[in-house]
Amino acid sequence: MSKAAAQIPREAVVLAGGFGTRLRSVVADLPKPMAPVRGRPFLAYVLDELLNQGITRVVLAVGYKAEAIRDYFSQNYNGLELVYSVEEEPLGTGGGIRQAVGLCHAESVFVLNGDTYFRVSFEHLFNRFAASDSLLTIALKQMRDFDRYGTVLVNDAGVITGFREKRPMALGLINGGVYLMRTSLFALKPLPERFSFEQEILEAEYVRGRFHAEIFDGYFIDIGIPEDYERAQGEL
Repeated sequence: MSKAAAQIPREAVVLAGGFGTRLRSVVADLPKPMAPVRGRPFLAYVLDELLNQGITRVVLAVGYKAEAIRDYFSQNYNGLELVYSVEEEPLGTGGGIRQAVGLCHAESVFVLNGDTYFRVSFEHLFNRFAASDSLLTIALKQMRDFDRYGTVLVNDAGVITGFREKRPMALGLINGGVYLMRTSLFALKPLPERFSFEQEILEAEYVRGRFHAEIFDGYFIDIGIPEDYERAQGEL
């Protein structure tokens, strides 16, 4: 890794274009990250955490009702510079991240889901990333008694060795939706304009042995279903 890339990044990409289809019964017609939690958009909690982690610039990957996000947050949020990567047509998670990463300046960048809050140490995630000369490092969360998430397999060296589909699990490691990745990741192979980051990058390319993981036990919530969205009202 070059000397410049060895510095912890101060940029992040946040995926904020979700339709929120499963939340329609409890949330008005808004992008999922704009779902109100205790009087504030959920996305505000994510941005607060990025500020706490020392991030200074965020590229928001937006699409569905992007104007709702731009009108609320504008170009600056409490000193955090906000840049908008607008998808004119849905690009999938992979296409959305690739387009947003194109607006970043650094060789590596943090990437987060705008509908998930996971309290991790960006410094610890970066240390794993730098020490392993990783292309991508994922923050994992250990969960008990769940069937909503797929699981990630990791060896003793922290190298990701596989991904498993959703199924009932008594104990397992899930992808917490926080990544640190090299911006050159999308040059690994030819990719279409619209593609799934999970399928075309994570599940297809981990066999290279350069995807790593760090396990964190910090607070985690994903507001993708009404039950967890309601839980967020009392916990955040």
